[in-house]
Amino acid sequence: MTVAQEMAHLQRLSEVSRIVAPRAGFLALGGAGLIILALSVAPFAGSHAFLAAGSALLCVWGSVQIILQLDRWRTAGAVKKVMALVDIDATPAVLTDRDGAVRAINPAAKDRFAGLEGMHSLAPFLDRLFAAPLAVSTALLDRAAAHGHAWQDHASTRGMMRVSVFGIYDHMFLWRFERLEVEGQADTDLALPALSLDSEGRLIAANSALERLLDRRPTALDRIITDLPLRPGGMHSLAASEGDEQRRIITASQPDGGRTVYFLPADLNGGAAGTDWSLFDSIPVPLLKITPKGDVVQANRSARDLLDDAMPQGRQLQDLVTGLGRSVKDWLQEAASGRGLNQSEFLQVVNQNKDVFVQVTLKPVDDGDGSALVAVLNDATELKTLEAQFVQSQKMQAIGQLAGGVAHDFNNLLTAISGHCDLLLMRHDQGDPNYGDLVQIHQNANRAASLVGQLLAFSRKQTLQPEVIDLRDSLSDLTHLLNRLVGEKVRLTLQHAPDLPRIRADKRQLEQVIMNLVVNARDAMPEGGEIEIVTTAQHLQTEVRRNRAAIPPGDYAIVTVTDHGVGIPLDKLPKIFEPFYTTKRTGEGTGLGLSTAYGIIKQTGGFIFADSMPGQGSVFTIYLPAFAQEAEAEDPTPDEPRPMPAATKGAGVILLVEDEAPVRAFASRALRLRGYTVLEAENAEQALDRLSDRSLDIDVFVTDVVMPGMDGPSWVREALKARPDTRVVFVSGYAEDALSDQQSRIPNSVFLPKPFSLQDLTATVQRQLH
Repeated sequence: MTVAQEMAHLQRLSEVSRIVAPRAGFLALGGAGLIILALSVAPFAGSHAFLAAGSALLCVWGSVQIILQLDRWRTAGAVKKVMALVDIDATPAVLTDRDGAVRAINPAAKDRFAGLEGMHSLAPFLDRLFAAPLAVSTALLDRAAAHGHAWQDHASTRGMMRVSVFGIYDHMFLWRFERLEVEGQADTDLALPALSLDSEGRLIAANSALERLLDRRPTALDRIITDLPLRPGGMHSLAASEGDEQRRIITASQPDGGRTVYFLPADLNGGAAGTDWSLFDSIPVPLLKITPKGDVVQANRSARDLLDDAMPQGRQLQDLVTGLGRSVKDWLQEAASGRGLNQSEFLQVVNQNKDVFVQVTLKPVDDGDGSALVAVLNDATELKTLEAQFVQSQKMQAIGQLAGGVAHDFNNLLTAISGHCDLLLMRHDQGDPNYGDLVQIHQNANRAASLVGQLLAFSRKQTLQPEVIDLRDSLSDLTHLLNRLVGEKVRLTLQHAPDLPRIRADKRQLEQVIMNLVVNARDAMPEGGEIEIVTTAQHLQTEVRRNRAAIPPGDYAIVTVTDHGVGIPLDKLPKIFEPFYTTKRTGEGTGLGLSTAYGIIKQTGGFIFADSMPGQGSVFTIYLPAFAQEAEAEDPTPDEPRPMPAATKGAGVILLVEDEAPVRAFASRALRLRGYTVLEAENAEQALDRLSDRSLDIDVFVTDVVMPGMDGPSWVREALKARPDTRVVFVSGYAEDALSDQQSRIPNSVFLPKPFSLQDLTATVQRQLH
């Protein structure tokens, strides 16, 4: 039987014992009474029955006593087994009953906490550790009794400490005291006056050191400190038993939103007034004592741990932190003279492998030989990380909006340029001397449209044409183009997983992502090497967090692109997906490749991550959600577009609404060349005014989406009230996603993204009519 099973068995026996033990005395008294009655009187008909009943009760009582004794022996044996395990634990542990009486102490607790071995109760020990020992112990015991175990992190006179309580048997509890910061922490038993405040700033409790200083049990914060509000790091007047006393206030935040307040002596000069600096070494608040010139005179263990520095002689503050934006010495001298004391500075800790930020508040003190400063440090890493994420999000959103707006305007210009070029090409054959120039204009307009597509991809506002694709086929088809891109020095290898699921994505855009990654990998290996493209299938049972992204559970197709090139510096790795950021030399890259890839993958519903080590290479990993097979069964070809009809002469009346005059001019000429009757309007209001003529028959509305005044969907909904059967073609330089919600409520409507060609426009209108 294991110790755990034995404990459970003993727990059941203990419950029986607690029920039977109080009643065992009645059994003994009843049995003895019956026997005495039977023996003390003359024999009568029932005397033998009384004697037998009394003897039976005494036997039952004896059995109960044996069971209780066995229970006590087994309890002692079980406790011994538990302590045999706890004795080898390097963490201090104490076994107590429900009332806090100490039953056993392990060697680690005896070594770590002097005086604990002689204590009969845990209360005095907790009082030395915490400002609110009763609140700490009661809350933990209640939770441990209800759930079997409980733990909580608390600031103590020995630093941040994790207190764990385990209910083990017969209302006994095992306490473990684990200090969260162990490096460089010296053991001290200094009793520092302290109190605890809840999240509302109300007094919860005070430790015995503060009660002795006040000579009373405090009931309210304003009866302890006479010059509220609290100023962490500042001097306060304390209502001590012998009159007001100046004390320096240091606070430590608690996980539940409350604070622990420590009262330090006013004189921080170790020795001038008999104050031992080791007192401050035990405070779980990082403190530095520095000169106005920046020399670090003293640093407590919390500060040494936070700054990850042993603080040798001669260490200067500017060697520890950076990011002030001005001279550290000027800042310190201003603080020493009393200026800017209420302003905290957020600084970054240097010489660490990860980003660590601290909030520094300076307070002047009298050092005997001259003025000095005490720097109160707070770990602001989480706050600065959240701030950086928010700023990054705002920046990316702003750039995305800018990119989307620029792309919209460019698409209007490109529609007019390429459209009028199409019109010119219709009037010139290949033998014409101007034909080559027109072709060059048309090709460069298409290149510009591709660049605009990159801007829209970054801002995640491009129009995707998703389809169900097999990555194995798509990447295999792309291999011949990639081999030409990488050149002869670089070898490209492709490896597929046999069980790779299909995905739903824009095939052309996904190929653009792979090409961008392969080209970057090629450029990272100027002397040649190998680029590996590997596809794998993975099922995530639970959410996976990576960097700042959370990948939901499900099936994924994963594509990794690996090179063995120069790698990316660690300080630049978080920025590589930002637009216009590049590690290449001027003229070698636009900085849009990876930001475009990021936008395409995010718009597809996937994730992209980068891992790199300078000098060893880089790995880009793409997670693409698998396509649901059941959805495919319902609609085998949900995204296959209907084939474009051949360009023929059309017949019908088109109402063209476009606020950009060059685009409207090209579109109207293109439609008229195909035989359509075109009515033009430069805004929605003018279109509705023309439709007020009920005798006018309109077959198709061709309208821009974003216009001054009423937008396209709004005026179309108004017009369809009187003409419900009219077909609609929406055109826009923005993505279809911006229209999808409104388009779904407009019947017989399609979307044509800008820039569009003459053929695209006329074929779309013809398809709507037929």
